[in-house]
Amino acid sequence: MQLDGLKDVVLNALEELKALDIKALDVSRFSGFTDLMIIASGTSSRQVKALADKVIEKCKEAGIRPLGIEGEQEAKWVLVDLGDVVVHVMNPETRDFYNLEKLWSVKEHGSGNSAAG
Repeated sequence: MQLDGLKDVVLNALEELKALDIKALDVSRFSGFTDLMIIASGTSSRQVKALADKVIEKCKEAGIRPLGIEGEQEAKWVLVDLGDVVVHVMNPETRDFYNLEKLWSVKEHGSGNSAAG
């Protein structure tokens, strides 16, 4: 599956369960391990886990199996590694603390509750 197709699958899964503040960051020029990071927030650990589970489910339906999944037990920050796309689903406090958007210092392609861009 092409990068744009995988991105759409992930974004649609996150939007379906009302993820907050979805951002898609092109990190291809900074990273050797992935091309795109998608970051989203859930309002509770339950929603964070549900969002990550939905991403995994929709990707599997599209024929993409995650290479790795981290953080499901505590569900403050769940990382889903899809190879060319790495998905970070976090609660707001964890997201504010780590501030991945600033850490990667890249132009953001999405804003607000939408990931259009």
